[in-house]
Amino acid sequence: MLHRRSGLSRRAFAVTTLSALVAGGGAVAAGAAMAGGTDDKGASRRRATGEMRGVWVATVTNRDWPSKPGLTVAQQKAELIAILDRAVKDRLNTVIFQVRPAADALWPSPYEPWSSVLTGTQGRAPGWDPLGTAVKEAHARGLELHAWFNPYRVSNQADPTKLIASHPARKHPDWVVTYGGKLYYNPGLPQVRAFVENAILDAVKKYPVDAVHFDDYFYPYPVAGQTFNDDAAYDRYGSGFPNRAAWRRDNIDKLIRETAARIKEIRPGTQFGISPFGVWRNIATDSRGSDTKAGVQTYDDLHADTRKWVRQNWVDYIVPQVYWNIGFAAADYAKLVSWWAGVAKGTATKLYIGEALYKAGDPAQPAAWQEPAELSRHLTLAAKYTQVRGHVFFAAREVAKDPIGAMARVVADHYKKPAKPPR
Repeated sequence: MLHRRSGLSRRAFAVTTLSALVAGGGAVAAGAAMAGGTDDKGASRRRATGEMRGVWVATVTNRDWPSKPGLTVAQQKAELIAILDRAVKDRLNTVIFQVRPAADALWPSPYEPWSSVLTGTQGRAPGWDPLGTAVKEAHARGLELHAWFNPYRVSNQADPTKLIASHPARKHPDWVVTYGGKLYYNPGLPQVRAFVENAILDAVKKYPVDAVHFDDYFYPYPVAGQTFNDDAAYDRYGSGFPNRAAWRRDNIDKLIRETAARIKEIRPGTQFGISPFGVWRNIATDSRGSDTKAGVQTYDDLHADTRKWVRQNWVDYIVPQVYWNIGFAAADYAKLVSWWAGVAKGTATKLYIGEALYKAGDPAQPAAWQEPAELSRHLTLAAKYTQVRGHVFFAAREVAKDPIGAMARVVADHYKKPAKPPR
């Protein structure tokens, strides 16, 4: 399969290859990160109760699928089937399929236009139903299909006139904030939140998806020298909050709580999971935070209180993107897994770890990522924590290509037999 190289894929590649994270200021306060329970029987216990073995399939900018816009229906289907078949071959059990990459849809939605990643033209019908097909074909292979939605991103460019004329963002320009050269829906507007939920839940009504999945984008990642202009919304709705940041976090909390409740009403067996950036807060910022020196903290910068969502059992599962190697100074994989295990301990929220397969063999990455065994070591380490119920790999393109055999090593060392996902 040919894939377009893109700098606009799902994570902005972990905030532009983590330069922002490494640049985080200040010495880390003394003290160990919050520890989770460990024991040698953790791996066998997880096998008995299920283990997440997932892969993300990113469609934004045609990162993983389809390989380019404008393929025939047969070509698009063949590429999708190949991803599912590869997941089965590697004894994975879950595919997290991005079906709303940017206020658009990979199913016939009454709320938003067909995504341009399919045909090259926003709003043009592709001649088939990718989400419906993905659900059917995944289930036929014994795979779970988690539908992945990006809540607030409207476009990776800043000109509203480049959107189809019928786009909701053009019908409601007051819903939109331009920031960092992109367009976003304003999370501070109740009508925006209701619309986003309705657009997402349309897919839940129509298809037996096994989960609704959000990624790490809530309020956008900070852009130096720019301000996310939500003054009017804050003036109207922000009274009663101590500051704008608290109001913004409440807006995202409402999205999470309401989406969770509505999923359960519409399709009770469907789970709700979120994959946040791996650092909630640094311990130097908050004594409850992780022993990290992150330049980005989800609580402060994305206004996503991911720790609270776990502790309050608002989500069925969480997949923090722990996209760094063991021993990485600014954000050590080992310390973060321990911290997240401590957060999940005693809750009903299942903890999976997001793994940076895309870094394996990338010459721009630290030396640890040139070792085929680095990811396998991650799984060995995480198995010490009973709270860790599995892993999800970013992303499908790298699962297929596996340039240095890192995924093959994971499969050989850890996935010798099939496993069902946790339930």
